[in-house]
Amino acid sequence: MLIRAGYSIRFECEVPTPMLAMLSIHPSRNKDLVTPHHILTLPQVPIYDYHDAYGNVCSRVTVPPGGFTLSCEFTMQDSGQPDPATPDAVQHPIEDLPDEALLYLLGSRYCETDRLSETAWSLFGHIQSGWEKVQAIAAFTHGHIEFGYHHARSNRTAWDAYQEQRGVCRDFAHLAVTLCRCMNIPARYCTGYLGDIGVPPADAPMDFSAWFEVWLGDAWHVFDARHRHPRIGRILMARGRDATDTALTTSFGNMILSQFEIVTEEVRVG
Repeated sequence: MLIRAGYSIRFECEVPTPMLAMLSIHPSRNKDLVTPHHILTLPQVPIYDYHDAYGNVCSRVTVPPGGFTLSCEFTMQDSGQPDPATPDAVQHPIEDLPDEALLYLLGSRYCETDRLSETAWSLFGHIQSGWEKVQAIAAFTHGHIEFGYHHARSNRTAWDAYQEQRGVCRDFAHLAVTLCRCMNIPARYCTGYLGDIGVPPADAPMDFSAWFEVWLGDAWHVFDARHRHPRIGRILMARGRDATDTALTTSFGNMILSQFEIVTEEVRVG
């Protein structure tokens, strides 16, 4: 399967404003590119990349007075298969976890394990460890939070999402990640493209999406609390502890987002 993806995002500002952008695909998907992946700016300004501590590609740029547009369009090869399931994936004792997984057991900016630990154990402590427990956490989160773009709030934490029972995809991911960590399952936050491939199109503008991964059976596995059924065509952009580590853009000054267009669609051949 071929997927065409990209974006056009415009920012307005009055003075030169430094920005970090995490709008590249994750290096793990570079091998699947059919066309080049380049971030363009209009007007043209210098932009350069570096890799952060989580292996994500970050771009540094200074937005000129008046603003600019960031855009990208590429085509990618994808298996066309839904998210894989591994029902026999086991949960490891903490002492057997790899060193790099331990970070994803800890609380973070949007994932307050201390505030949700008692709740998590009361809800999921009786469920068999491993894949079944993560499925239960994802199902609970899906049913507990009402999805709606009008519910979006940039400072909502997992605890807030649990209390308010509303949010967008990042809130579903934050709550599920936190509940997994409370149950001693390493979990990390993911963001990227997810189109309506193999499902009825959503009656809303295309957007980036958030999901999560857990460490079970010596591997990371994809889960999505926002969408209950396995999806086709995820294109990972960034991973981290939570949305702090994967913010699409971070500006160091006043800026207005004036355009936000995302495309993710299957390329029909023939």
